[in-house]
Amino acid sequence: MSTVVNVIEPRLSSIQITEDEIIACLVDGRKVSVPLVWSWRLSEANDKQRQNFEIIGDGQGIHWPDIDEDISIEGMLHGLPAHRPYHPVKQAA
Repeated sequence: MSTVVNVIEPRLSSIQITEDEIIACLVDGRKVSVPLVWSWRLSEANDKQRQNFEIIGDGQGIHWPDIDEDISIEGMLHGLPAHRPYHPVKQAA
């Protein structure tokens, strides 16, 4: 017995940004939400900056030009939050 699997890349149809969440509606009818704190840039941005976004590619991601942030739908589906960059503290000699 064989099984046929159709792999369809998830694509965004619309986005909603609330005070606490990023809610993505996919073209196949699913809704995915992640906490806003998954993106340290978005969690530190003001509401005007958060609401200024565009769906990029053919629905593969979201871009916020005011804060230079990008989030892919793949990252949301796989639970990959953005980590704050690590800057080690230099020790005095």
